[in-house]
Amino acid sequence: MATKPFASSADTAAKEQTLEVLADGVYALTAEGDPNLGAIEGEDFIVCFEALATPVAARDWLAKLREYTDKPVRYLVLSHYHAVRVLGASAFDAEVIIAHEKTRELIAERGKEDWASEYGRMPRLFKEPESIPGLTWPTATFSDRFTIDLGGDRGDLVLQHVGRGHTAGDIVAWLPRQKILFAGDLVEAQAALYTGDAFHQEWSTGTLDNLASLGAEQLVGGRGAVARGPEAVKAAIEQTRGFLTTMIEEVRAVQTRGGTLKEAFEAVHAALSPKFGHWPIFEHCLPFDVSRAWDELAGIDWPVIWTAERDREIWDRLQD
Repeated sequence: MATKPFASSADTAAKEQTLEVLADGVYALTAEGDPNLGAIEGEDFIVCFEALATPVAARDWLAKLREYTDKPVRYLVLSHYHAVRVLGASAFDAEVIIAHEKTRELIAERGKEDWASEYGRMPRLFKEPESIPGLTWPTATFSDRFTIDLGGDRGDLVLQHVGRGHTAGDIVAWLPRQKILFAGDLVEAQAALYTGDAFHQEWSTGTLDNLASLGAEQLVGGRGAVARGPEAVKAAIEQTRGFLTTMIEEVRAVQTRGGTLKEAFEAVHAALSPKFGHWPIFEHCLPFDVSRAWDELAGIDWPVIWTAERDREIWDRLQD
């Protein structure tokens, strides 16, 4: 297999951003496989979901949102701890930054390392990185559920931890009245999964089952197009599950016969590429995905911290 440019370092082309109105006062921003964002209007405030990688990048999104509403941002919800999702938080001037309690622990344990890692992997997403004031810390955390009353006749926004998956602390944002789900990176709609901090076995079973049981009719994944309609939502969830289960099966088979990590990577690549290989960031993610799956199936429950140096070492070992 020929050596490829490191991760997404060669991906320098701008992606077209599209703001979609999913229901009255419910918005999604998608961008051709770049990280998705969301916003939900309350009676006199906004809840924003995700923050992008820098304040400058976040302000571009807020400028688009301001074409629809000038309400202040009261809540900023972070689905998990990864740098490209959180380091733009200061642009929102939110009264409250909400995340799962495990996300706060992960920021404390590995936030600085993740920042350096993701900047090296995906430099294009870090628009004016000097604008980042430092690590983003949640000001409110929860373990299971956090409900926001949107006011008037808008109903509730339910923030929920449905199980370990993409990270230990992923949360979703669920609008029961509108049946709209912001799933973060627990679901990708025709975009490859990054699983370097994942719990593959729980994610592919109970976590996705819990997410599916909500009964969403529109779903905004971490990347990719909005899934509209129950069948499209189901398809996005099952595509995500299929990616995970194939990787688990291939890595386990190589481990069982006493093979190597490199052999596992090659087996997973061969199994996944016909269906998923054309999806955004597939080649970028796979070495890190397989490395984490290998560790997990070998009995290492808590993911090893990714540093910029470890990124390069794994990439070079698997891609040569």
